[in-house]
Amino acid sequence: MAKRKTGLGKGLDAILPADLVDELEKNKSRRLENLPIQSIKSNPMQPREEFDPTSLNELAESIKAQGVLQPVLVTRDSEGVYILIAGERRWRASKIAGLDEIPAIIINRKLSQQELLFIALVENLQRENLDPIEEAEAYQSLSHRFELTQEEISERVGKSRSAVANTIRLLRLPKPIISMLKEKKITAGHARVLLEEKDESRQLRLAKLASDRGLSVERLGIIVLSKDKLKKRAKGFKDPDTEALEDEISMLLGTRVEIIRKKRGGKLVIEFLSDEELFDYVKKLTVK
Repeated sequence: MAKRKTGLGKGLDAILPADLVDELEKNKSRRLENLPIQSIKSNPMQPREEFDPTSLNELAESIKAQGVLQPVLVTRDSEGVYILIAGERRWRASKIAGLDEIPAIIINRKLSQQELLFIALVENLQRENLDPIEEAEAYQSLSHRFELTQEEISERVGKSRSAVANTIRLLRLPKPIISMLKEKKITAGHARVLLEEKDESRQLRLAKLASDRGLSVERLGIIVLSKDKLKKRAKGFKDPDTEALEDEISMLLGTRVEIIRKKRGGKLVIEFLSDEELFDYVKKLTVK
């Protein structure tokens, strides 16, 4: 089904309930006003607790130069106080920029807490630079609170169903890895690779390795997937001590390692993707 085109701004018809969009389309010219910034309060159901100060300052500088290009949306509570529905970043940045007033579309209809939460969640997903865990938690909130399927969520936020599903999966990771992801020590790509590793202790070791040594997602994938692949290739039983040693050398070098034992001795196989990597591994193995 084709999306409706409105004059309310990019994506707003996807953020707001359909009947509310229709109401605004019919009356938007009458409802646009410049409101005192101090007369507006934040959305009490805003799920985001932190707003990146650097991003807000950059937006504030843009507002100083060009003004507020898109109005915020507000409604009135039972006491007549204006409550933000959408546009919290613009409102916060306008205060930083020193503006006294901000253009606003006023909705003369009381919204339920669920509607306020839903709008805030979808706006965050469409317009904010959420970290992967904040995004996953927002999808999960839409699913649990509003009983939306992943397909319905994907339609609301303009992303594929698989992208939504893969993002929600990140919440299965151990808390220390989730913290690393939020702190940008690893990327969502690294985190998705780590989900392929079922051993939690190895997950944590590999996450730390990726963070400490700046491993690419591709390289981390080689290490994570090596264990199962090597087990399938191995003839017979590989003892736990040998597997642990393979892991230890893999962690040291940051690549896939295989120990092949024979009746007498054996061989160590180290995978490399370029001569530069090979020389790097030689240096690590020859450090005195």
